[in-house]
Amino acid sequence: MANDLQNKSQLTVLAIESSCDETACAIVRDGVVLGESISTQIPIHRLYGGVVPEIASRNHALNVNWVVGEALSQSGLTIADVDAVAVTYGAGLIGALLVGVSYAKGLAYAHRKPLVAVNHIRGHIAANYLAHPTLRPPYVALIVSGGHTAVAEVTDYTHLSVCGATADDAVGEAFDKVARVLGLPYPGGPEIEKLAREGQAVIPMPHPKMAGKYDFSYSGLKTAVINYVHTKEQRGEPYSKADVAASFQDAAVSVLAQNAVALAQEKGLNTIAVAGGVGANGRLREVLNNYAYPHGIRTLFPPKRFCTDNASMIGMEAIVQIRAGAPFADLSLDAVATIPLRSH
Repeated sequence: MANDLQNKSQLTVLAIESSCDETACAIVRDGVVLGESISTQIPIHRLYGGVVPEIASRNHALNVNWVVGEALSQSGLTIADVDAVAVTYGAGLIGALLVGVSYAKGLAYAHRKPLVAVNHIRGHIAANYLAHPTLRPPYVALIVSGGHTAVAEVTDYTHLSVCGATADDAVGEAFDKVARVLGLPYPGGPEIEKLAREGQAVIPMPHPKMAGKYDFSYSGLKTAVINYVHTKEQRGEPYSKADVAASFQDAAVSVLAQNAVALAQEKGLNTIAVAGGVGANGRLREVLNNYAYPHGIRTLFPPKRFCTDNASMIGMEAIVQIRAGAPFADLSLDAVATIPLRSH
């Protein structure tokens, strides 16, 4: 079946994503999204200042059947028209992932469809194939999400070499933690960006030097913000939260841009494709462009709706895998909470 689908003129995939707080389904046909449905839990988790895993899992279970039906309805197709079922199996919240994996396995078994297991981060990279159909490897991927931060050389559609990664916090995690220190609601990234527009990057922030020349560290930057805010508050001194947000944001995104451009130059590549939720940050887009363009390097960003968690990117990555002849998953597929990025 794998070889038959690999050479099929058109591939249609039903994809399910449930790794965190978005229950999503999409119908993707060779890079075109025919139907897409997302049920977000952000209003629920905002009450708690972050994602509560048990609540996330429960809401995925409540919503997964609905989003699948809605995506199929939008596409005008039925499950009989689908060539394969794809699902995010990791990385993410284990209970949340299990909902999607279990549903996808049942759907594939009941309708005799092949099952494609998709790594969430590879899905984020594949979002660029949806947004930029002419993109071809090799290129540099700048991976910026709540769980991963890395720069990688994408050598072909199914292989990448991680050249630098975070030693501690991911950049998205740092944004959320700094947002909490400043009293901003969840999710913190968009709130930091919004507040930063009202301030100036005038507060000195650390720029850590790592053992690997393309590695990152956000723990020290996060701690610097916490110490600055706590010191000001303990002394009763006024300070500008907007300036703190702007200073943190500039420090956080500048090192991303510097490392990505330096890697592209070293590898002789002229394209940087950004993958992950932090790719929606407008300041990152601006700074990366400013670093890249003088060196003749183009920067690619998916639309913001494809930066955050969605099922369309999972469907696109599944199509990439099928076209490459990758093996299908079977019903023993299990959810995996952690997938080391360097293992790809």
